Amino acid sequence: MVNDDEKVEAVALEHQSFDAVNDTELARQAAEADHNLGLLQAIRKYPKAVMWSVLLSTSIIMEGYDIVLINSFFAQPSFLKRYGEFDSGSNAYQISASWQNGLSNAVSIGTIIGAFANGYFTHKFGYRKVLLASLLLVVGFVFIPFFAPNLGVLLAGELLCGIPWGVFASMAPAYASEICPMALRGYLAVYVNLCWAFGQLISAGVQSGFENNTTQWSYRIPFAIQWAWPIPLFFILWFAPESPWFYVRQDLLSDAEKTIIRLGADRDTAKQTLAMMVHTNELEESIDKGTSYWDCFRGIDRYRTEIACMAFAAQPFCGSAMGGTPTYFFVQAGLPTSISFQMSVGGLGLASVGTIISWFLMHRLGRRTMYLWGLGILTTILLAVGFISVGAADSAGGNYAQASMVLLWQFVYYITVGPICYAIISEVSSTRLRNKSVCLSRIVYYIAQIICNVVNPYMLNPTAGDWRGKTGFFWGFWAFVFFVWTWFRLPETKNKTFEELDILFVSGVKAREFASYKVDAYVDRGKNLTKDA
Repeated sequence: MVNDDEKVEAVALEHQSFDAVNDTELARQAAEADHNLGLLQAIRKYPKAVMWSVLLSTSIIMEGYDIVLINSFFAQPSFLKRYGEFDSGSNAYQISASWQNGLSNAVSIGTIIGAFANGYFTHKFGYRKVLLASLLLVVGFVFIPFFAPNLGVLLAGELLCGIPWGVFASMAPAYASEICPMALRGYLAVYVNLCWAFGQLISAGVQSGFENNTTQWSYRIPFAIQWAWPIPLFFILWFAPESPWFYVRQDLLSDAEKTIIRLGADRDTAKQTLAMMVHTNELEESIDKGTSYWDCFRGIDRYRTEIACMAFAAQPFCGSAMGGTPTYFFVQAGLPTSISFQMSVGGLGLASVGTIISWFLMHRLGRRTMYLWGLGILTTILLAVGFISVGAADSAGGNYAQASMVLLWQFVYYITVGPICYAIISEVSSTRLRNKSVCLSRIVYYIAQIICNVVNPYMLNPTAGDWRGKTGFFWGFWAFVFFVWTWFRLPETKNKTFEELDILFVSGVKAREFASYKVDAYVDRGKNLTKDA
């Protein structure tokens, strides 16, 4: 219960901040200003924070690009002829389901290593240094798939490239949430997903442009395009500011204040913001001083880690293994290869538009509502794909109907579950454990993706299960499972400062009631929560 003194007792709200009572008042002023700051005001006041968050998130384009690239190659004739074997049953070259799994999952294994390393090194060295080192690594690793003579070398190259991509994917949402005010927090975290969509759209467009090319350059040039991002980004992000929260955790308060000013605050606002950061950090230390991976699974942080991990795990399990990289599905559903590539480009264009739409809906509906009902709609669409496949098997009309439903799936996914997940994971953890919590959630995502990537080809591949559209039944079931979890376990984090979220979690508020409570982090315990009538 919310009024349980034993739970609330754990929150030492009476602790003194870094300059006693005066700085507590400054922290209160910062919290009030954060709540009163609108979106357009925040953009005008903190354009540098927006710029640096956007630039760092741009590194995600590389991962989104490659995820579509390697899976789309499974439907490209020249790539199949170079690396595959002739299948008399389909009268075409094919890469076996096991090698498809290996190539897809090599990236995921690499990203798991990168995400885990990011959680350790960023806590020690900060975001900027780890990011720059990762950009240099990816430049070198891209040489391996570009010159790969066989599937084994290609697999090794994909695994190594995945390591820095894992760093980018787990760093971007955490960095966005730490350098921006509350009004911008969700939008810039969601922008990470838009970068994914851009990367996938660019990849599908490149693939479509090379579909009639029968030479080795039809797959070598798409690999080489991956050098277009890290080199210029390295020189630009050399000047990126470190997160002020990193400096606060390191007790470098002067550096933190300088960074806050550099991000757009005036000197008075910077002092208020710094006071709020220190107050939040001290509050979280009073709950649990630990900052290790193990601490993510202790006390109330265990629940917060569960939310971040499950929110990310839902992404591959709600059908993205089938609908997120749809070219191969379209081909197996019976559409011509050229039309499959074109529809993939169109679908990923819808994905980009969907992410932009999610920005407007998120402000009105909140994270929980959009995530919950997004899963519900995706469940319905996936089941519809399955029923169409059963009722109109091998007919041209049925094939196009299934493809249309998959495009609708993409549009809904990129309005709801795809982008909103990033806002959730960047807000739900404590500030002291955020980087590790985001890394853990991303690792869980990659593990879930590996599972889905193993299962999906065996259902779709004509040399294996050959389920075609009936695969929608399988993914529809899992989308519904995550819908049920979301209903009971996912709280609303909209319009709550990190301090307020700390208090709501430690006070035992039910997930479905987060939005109905108002929090004052600067009064005595027992009086800091009021529920709307």
